[in-house]
Amino acid sequence: MNTQKMRWTKAALAFGVALTTSAAQAQTAVEKFYAGKNVDFLIGSAPGGGYGIYGTLLSHHIGKHLPSNPHIVARNLDGAGSLTATNLLYNKGAKDGTAFGAIFMGAVMEPLIGDKAATLFDPRKLIYIGSANRETSICIAWHTSDIQTFDDVFTKEQIIGTSGVTSSIRQYPTALNNVLGTKFKMITGYPGSREAALAMERGETAGMCGIQWSSFISNYQEWLDSKKVRILVQISSPAGDPTLNKMGVPTIWKYVKNDTDRRTLAVIFNQAEFGRPYVLPPGVPADRVAAFRKAFDETMKDPEFLAEAAKTKLGIDPVSGEDVQKMVEEIYATPEADVERARAALK
Repeated sequence: MNTQKMRWTKAALAFGVALTTSAAQAQTAVEKFYAGKNVDFLIGSAPGGGYGIYGTLLSHHIGKHLPSNPHIVARNLDGAGSLTATNLLYNKGAKDGTAFGAIFMGAVMEPLIGDKAATLFDPRKLIYIGSANRETSICIAWHTSDIQTFDDVFTKEQIIGTSGVTSSIRQYPTALNNVLGTKFKMITGYPGSREAALAMERGETAGMCGIQWSSFISNYQEWLDSKKVRILVQISSPAGDPTLNKMGVPTIWKYVKNDTDRRTLAVIFNQAEFGRPYVLPPGVPADRVAAFRKAFDETMKDPEFLAEAAKTKLGIDPVSGEDVQKMVEEIYATPEADVERARAALK
């Protein structure tokens, strides 16, 4: 071997050793940091709803995949469609990797298409560790309602229950009324989808629109089996959800008549691609971010986690933290004309 080759070989070996040593030292540092620590997990929804159930499930398992297995301390903080929790995490949460949160996808979108004054955070600066699934939402009618198909909602009023300003059960029917001309009459003030669903069962309302399919099937399978509800439409990607497609449920895009409306609704509905995001506040050191993202990815494959999810009929279709981060950046790069139309659609 000539002298030049020997030098390059030695340099490459030294570089490889340095990288290995550096990675090992970083891992050791993260392990030391989390040893004996508690990690606060703020779930920005009421207990019992879809976000609350998913968050509780994650809290049972993610700790064993973090270095040194810190104890996860979960608590629910409901309010303003998880804006209260997001504002708190972003501005007051520990920036050292000992605090993370579960927030509504609508909270991620609120500074772009909602009330900027209510949001004390920049979603692009949140650090996304992943999402438990891509979402499909549905609109439903109670069996006593005279609404038989989604076509009926264009000619007949349907009374539905809604929640906070960033919740899909408020945003989606508002957008459908303003863009497509549906006739949802919204009764506000319900804390979340669980309470709105119970109001429907009690006869206070005649349906819901925007409830996540995963939440519905987890909590209300019996309603479907006993034909107490009719699923009118799915708010999803154009391809639709495979299960709902087999049931013959049309996608909302069937009812969109022009490209302008399609772009407007896409700004609002594309958030479903990161249906249940989990976030760290800005400023967390990179090695701890990497540890959290790795722990999240491992949790999503954990047999015990998946078994518990299956038992409660929770759909798991994870999106990596890096992919969610990219999606958020792309959504916030939407042309201003489309954003303005989406803002108007939600008023």
